[in-house]
Amino acid sequence: MIAARRPVALAAAVVLVLEAAGILLLNWILSIVVDRQQMSLAGLRPDAMSVGAWGGAAVAALFLLFCAAVLLRAALRDRAPGRLTRIALICCAVAHGVVGALCVGLVGWPAFAGMAVLLALLVFVLIAYGGRIPDPAGRPAEGPTGGGAPA
Repeated sequence: MIAARRPVALAAAVVLVLEAAGILLLNWILSIVVDRQQMSLAGLRPDAMSVGAWGGAAVAALFLLFCAAVLLRAALRDRAPGRLTRIALICCAVAHGVVGALCVGLVGWPAFAGMAVLLALLVFVLIAYGGRIPDPAGRPAEGPTGGGAPA
């Protein structure tokens, strides 16, 4: 499992970058459709809806790019991500699980399969980099040394 974690982390990073680009492209197309057809939802102006679509896409794409950068750094250094970045990866995995479940009914099984593959990549990376790696120079690993909590 240790030998496969670097390529899996790299593959997950690449897929997240592609997904971020796809989200931006999809929302760009949707904003063009809303602007050209002058669609309105509950009295909202079409330009406000277009800007809102772009804003939501930008936030989602930045989060996915941040997670991809975390995975790329973990793969290049072959070290586990820190506590906060691990939480971000867990949030990304949970979001992909929820979106994958919604994809079954809304888009179909192929979209669900794509989300499930990405979820599996993220979970594999989180599990593979779960523990601290001992230093190759022979120094002890960081973290608790065992013995449990004081009584």
